[in-house]
Amino acid sequence: MEEIKIFVEDLLSMTGLTGSIIPVLRHVTMVVAAILLAWLSDWLCRRLLVPLVMKLTAKTDVEWDDHLFNRRVLISACHIVPAIVIWQLLPMVFYQYPIVFDILKRLTAIYITVMSTRTVVCIIDAFQNYESEGRRSNMQQYARSFSSVLKIVLMFVATIIVIAIILNKNPLSLFAGLGALSAVLLLVFQDTIAGLVAGIRLTSNDMLHKGDWITVEKAGVNGNVEDMTLTTVKVRNFDNTIVTISPKTLINESFQNWIGMQESDGRRVRRNVYYDVNSIKVVDDTLRQHLLQKGYFKEDELEGQQVNLTLFRRYMERMLAGRDDVNEQMTYFVSEGEAGTNGVPVDFYFFLKQKKWEDYEHHRSDIMDLIYAISKDFGLSVHQYFPKK
Repeated sequence: MEEIKIFVEDLLSMTGLTGSIIPVLRHVTMVVAAILLAWLSDWLCRRLLVPLVMKLTAKTDVEWDDHLFNRRVLISACHIVPAIVIWQLLPMVFYQYPIVFDILKRLTAIYITVMSTRTVVCIIDAFQNYESEGRRSNMQQYARSFSSVLKIVLMFVATIIVIAIILNKNPLSLFAGLGALSAVLLLVFQDTIAGLVAGIRLTSNDMLHKGDWITVEKAGVNGNVEDMTLTTVKVRNFDNTIVTISPKTLINESFQNWIGMQESDGRRVRRNVYYDVNSIKVVDDTLRQHLLQKGYFKEDELEGQQVNLTLFRRYMERMLAGRDDVNEQMTYFVSEGEAGTNGVPVDFYFFLKQKKWEDYEHHRSDIMDLIYAISKDFGLSVHQYFPKK
């Protein structure tokens, strides 16, 4: 330090200045030099180092380095360098002013702590964004959950370190003192902790992933999971409204996940059609000839005493098995339920190959329309209730 002091004073003497102004100008010169060096280091990092690193990551075959070393992460890291330069130069510049030196040293340490924490958080965010489109895999969900916990722990540790710097205490002593406050912290953050535990249960039990279609009737949720953290689950309903619910709600209450249907070979259709009891009858010659003319059955299939509802159920099962949009490899049947005030229920149960919502609804409607239309050919009347005026 003494050599630097003499060097600066010699430079100032060469300008012709003398007297008491020399120490003042010397100090001002060293402050300006420190600021210029800090600015230069930041400029070199942003203008040279950042483009160089981004070019190197762009030339690699892997994709993870493009996400982890993105521009936001690198710029945040560059902001730490000027503070490190200032930290190294502080003893040289303010060695004659111990109070100013101590204050600036603490402020610089706080800045380095905050910016280092911000840089690590940027890296964690970049890691979270590095995932496949659509449904998030189990490993990706584990990593995302761990990243969320890591950010919370990181910010907590950084806060303790900043407080320790301000109080000029050892951070380890502050961490030791937190044991007495653990009960208070548990009481204050009990909802947050419960949400974290619920989020971990959802992840560890492979119950929910990003991209899943879920239904929670009590919460008005019916849509796709857009984002999932340890404390919140964001769902975009099919009406484009956004619903945010807590993982604790999903754990404590039942919810329906449609991923099993989406990954299966078909989507179920189950519909009841009620027929008037008075329209159920034994097939007579007129109805038999009508069914033969329509090509519903062959003549040998109508021998003996037959009931129109029995023939209708038999034909509908044959029709379902022959359709291209129905998966005949999965369960399908047409059954009769117990008669009631609304008539005789006939249950149509089958699986459509079309699982996408729009296609599913169109094909389901086409089949049901055909059922209503064919019912008349079998002499069956769909039950309808007409209230008295």
